Amino acid sequence: MQFYFIRHAQSVNNHLYDTTGSSAGRNEDPELTETGRRQAETLARFLRQTDPTFQKPSDRWNLGGFGITQVYTSLMARAVSTASIIGRALNLAPMGWEDLHEGGGIYLDDPESGNKVGRPGKNRAYFAAHYPELILPPSFNDAGWWNRPFEEYAQMFPRAERVLNDLLARHGNTEDRVAVISHGGFYNVLLRTIFKIGRDDVWFEKHNAAITRIDFGSGEAVLVYLNRIDFMPKELVT
Repeated sequence: MQFYFIRHAQSVNNHLYDTTGSSAGRNEDPELTETGRRQAETLARFLRQTDPTFQKPSDRWNLGGFGITQVYTSLMARAVSTASIIGRALNLAPMGWEDLHEGGGIYLDDPESGNKVGRPGKNRAYFAAHYPELILPPSFNDAGWWNRPFEEYAQMFPRAERVLNDLLARHGNTEDRVAVISHGGFYNVLLRTIFKIGRDDVWFEKHNAAITRIDFGSGEAVLVYLNRIDFMPKELVT
């Protein structure tokens, strides 16, 4: 299996932090900015392109193309929007996967106590109206897919183990090429889980709409490249 971890394109909250250095006024489930939409469209075109003249048996840099066979996405709005643009370009229906969400889940800071308060998240009717091509998980909560308290940092690690185990159960020992649209914080926890990195003072940078490729096979995980963003015009890199 070739596994492609893709961070969502720039969200309203990303832009807020980049321009103010603060998360004050953040949205609980932000959409993409116009820059983010352009990033996602650029990414989708890059993932779609092929070069049939490239005939080498090993294509570590995807010079012949990607040939994505499956797209999974977090159910957070910024990820679903990114996945939808990719899915249309590749003629693939994205599949929602709850465990791919960013750390914390859907939440807002209580203005009086400062506590992080869980929020419902988008419901089935919202996704049906805005992203009819999205395949929702059968256990989806119709009142809102999150609907639970804030997720603490320590809770991200067993979730990353679940994602890794589920991914390998679905696609391990296959030739599948799987793209996952997720988030920067969860990316770090998942990489630490895959490569058994126990230290807390490690951080893997991840640009919006950047690609990391990991190949699974013969009982090993091979890190092919990290945070690939060379396909993005400089003015769109965030």
